[in-house]
Amino acid sequence: MAPFRNPDRLTELLDREAIRDCLYSYCRGIDRADEAALRGAYWPDGTDQHGAMASGSVENFFAKCSEAFAKAPRNIHLVSNILIEFQSPARAHVESYFSALQRSGPGQAALTGRYCDVFEKRGEDWRVLHRLVVYDWVETSAAPEEDEASRFGPRGPRGSAFPTDPVYQFNDISG
Repeated sequence: MAPFRNPDRLTELLDREAIRDCLYSYCRGIDRADEAALRGAYWPDGTDQHGAMASGSVENFFAKCSEAFAKAPRNIHLVSNILIEFQSPARAHVESYFSALQRSGPGQAALTGRYCDVFEKRGEDWRVLHRLVVYDWVETSAAPEEDEASRFGPRGPRGSAFPTDPVYQFNDISG
């Protein structure tokens, strides 16, 4: 099926930006252990096929994330090459390349791949209805043995989980 082109170009641009914002909110949610941001990226009836981590309902995915969050991991997810193909005014196929640096316990990994998503618009909100994570590259290694205070040195503040990460203090500093 040929991609849908909305004759209202402004609406299409706003929809594209809403989809990108949703992807970025997902990254914040997963990196900052912010469950509300993570949940806000998916429809409650959605599915996620996340490789060995989880496959099935988003609730199953959220449960696995909560387990990982409890171990205080350090994650960085970056998305790029976001290709949005509208199938209708309320449905889009979205392919987003990701790079992720993940550290948990004694190991760390650099991963790259793609989120192959079906986004759906309900009301004014675009969220993931179905996600398939495709892995294109994985490099694993042992985590550094020295503690973070030694590794980061004077570089600060360091990123942390919700609600202590500096990004959640914007209202306090912006007046």
